[in-house]
Amino acid sequence: MKLHDLAPNEGATKNKKRVGRGISAGGGKTAGRGQKGYGARSGAGGKLYRQGGNLPFFRRLPFMRGEGFTPINRVEYNEVNLEQLERFEANAEVNPEVLAAANLLNKKRNPVVILGRGEVAVPLKLKVHRITKGARAKIEAAGGSVEIIA
Repeated sequence: MKLHDLAPNEGATKNKKRVGRGISAGGGKTAGRGQKGYGARSGAGGKLYRQGGNLPFFRRLPFMRGEGFTPINRVEYNEVNLEQLERFEANAEVNPEVLAAANLLNKKRNPVVILGRGEVAVPLKLKVHRITKGARAKIEAAGGSVEIIA
């Protein structure tokens, strides 16, 4: 099969109606545009932004100029840095409930990620949704453990 052999299936395409070719052709004289008025003029209906009182097409799209598109299914994490974990005792179990009780979470329903800013001196048992490599290394160097929860 070559490119010149390609064709749409039988009946899948229709020829465009040729209008304005005389009265016997079925689409002559006003050619389906009616009498006079805006729709009868050449170039009518061309401006995409003007929609007669409706919210214009470009303003209906789900993004703002210059800022790109925000995915609707992205995950927002509660970010907690290591320096914020200094308040916990040695060998304390730190999970999202404990962090919420300590007022370290912005939105309690969102998952928790531990970031590596700061140092940790005491061993802690962390149970979080996500942790950076640097933060995990610092926790384990202090004798603590990290468990990832789903």
